Order: sequence, then C-alpha cells, then structure tokens
Amino acid sequence: MSNSPLTGRTALVSGAGRGIGAAHAAALVQNGAKVVLGDVDAKAGEATALELGAAARFIRLDVTNPDDWSAAVTMAEDPKWGSGHVDILVNNAGVSIPRLLEDMTVEEWQKTLDVNLTGHFNGISAVISSMKQAGGGAIVNTSSMTATVPVTKLAHYVATKMAIDGLTKVAALELGRYGIRVNSLHPGYIDTAMMGGAREDAVAGNLPIPRFGRPEEVADMMIYIVSRAVYSTGSQFAVDGGVVSGIEHG
Repeated sequence: MSNSPLTGRTALVSGAGRGIGAAHAAALVQNGAKVVLGDVDAKAGEATALELGAAARFIRLDVTNPDDWSAAVTMAEDPKWGSGHVDILVNNAGVSIPRLLEDMTVEEWQKTLDVNLTGHFNGISAVISSMKQAGGGAIVNTSSMTATVPVTKLAHYVATKMAIDGLTKVAALELGRYGIRVNSLHPGYIDTAMMGGAREDAVAGNLPIPRFGRPEEVADMMIYIVSRAVYSTGSQFAVDGGVVSGIEHG
C-alpha cells in the first residue's frame, strides 16, 4: 500500500453509503487514502465503512447542513488517523425525482436544488480552509451526462447538473492559486438503484458502448482525476458509454 498513489492522503466523500459513492470510497482506500464516508443513511454508511476497515470512518452527513459538513471535516482532520487535513473532496450526494414539469411541485424542485447543488457548494466551502493549509487539494464535483444531453422528466435534476458545471469552473478559477484543483465528473447510465430497474438493452442498447456502466468504472475515473490529472482543473470528465456523441436510432 505504501506505493499506492494516494498514500498519506485523506479524502471526504458525500453520499458514500452505496452505489457510486461506495465505489468511490472503496477505490480511494484501495489506492492508499484514508476516507471519511458521509451519508444521510447511517445504516448503509456504517456498513460500507465497516467493510473497508480501519482506513474508513463514517459520519452522518446531510449535505444541506453546513454544521454536518464542519463535523465531517473535523473528523477528516484528525492527525492521529489521517494526514491532518482534507486532501480530496468527492461531492457525490444527489437525488433524482422523475417528474414532468407540469406535475412537479415546488417542494420537489427545491429539494433537488438543495441536495444536488447547494450540497456541492456547502462541501466546497467546508474544505477550502483545510486544503489551503495543506498547500493544495483536489475536488471532484459529480455532474451528469444530463448536463450535456438533457432528459425529460428531470428538469430539476438537469438544472442542478448544468449549474454544477458552472460552479466547478468558478471554483477552479478562484482556488487554483492555492493549489486546489476542481473538476466535474459526468456519469451516464450507471447500474445503480437510481436507474430504478430500467432494462439495460432498452436504455443503453444504442450507445457506442451498449451497456450500463458500473460504479467501479466511475470510481476509476475519479481516481485518475485526483491522482494523475494534475494539469486539469475546471474540466469535465465523462464516463457515459459515449452518450454525448449522440444516440443512434435503428
């Protein structure tokens, strides 16, 4: 593990209890990092942290609550456990509530913005001081293929993912002088619970890579961003099977 690219680094991952977030946490541990897993689902988060062993810690994290973020950063900064600061932030938590615009409620709209967008803002704000003191860091904001290829019934979700791209670029501009890189990650159709049991052939069959992606494949790109893409900031990294190339109708 001493030769792993992230040995000596401490990471914080939101929405880490299951799915892509759990894959992120596992990949970070496998590459030598200590990881604080944050999630509103304490049962799932604790179980995932237990599976990952001593290099992982869980804290209940409601990304809409700045106080929860402060507590998560404090846990990550424990010098007896990790590096003493946050080196990596993966803003992963998000919600999706499929609904036509004409049927969407203000509450559904606002909840999606609060979690998907304000949650990312809160995460970035929470780690800036720690990363500045460390002399730099890497932030990965989870956007989506829908930021480029919008999908019906997801106006609120699409709006947040497009906004995350803008937030990412401004953060990259402002934080680069401190050695903090900020990039966005754009998953496509990934085989998680958010797919709602959709048929792989019906949804992804016409993609250049005609299948669902796996959470581990998204995590592989995240590891590349935080450990290898050292001259990239404000950039978009897609893991979408080629959906942004267009969709072929047979």
